[in-house]
Amino acid sequence: MQDTLAHLKRGERGIITDVSSPNIPLKLLEMGCLPGNLVELLQVAPFQDPMYLNINGSHLAIRKETASLILIEKVAHE
Repeated sequence: MQDTLAHLKRGERGIITDVSSPNIPLKLLEMGCLPGNLVELLQVAPFQDPMYLNINGSHLAIRKETASLILIEKVAHE
């Protein structure tokens, strides 16, 4: 099973590998959520939704449902 953004825990990072789902909002892609970009989970709201992310230096919040559509490859901590 491939990891998604929804699988990240606070402080974990990954590289986006696929955003081909038609259910991913175009606005999210325009904001930098593209394959090859580094993403880090900064914080999660009290009921696990939304998730606050850093994607290549841009901070944004997305719903967990949307995060589960974005495939990633986890990156080990340095």
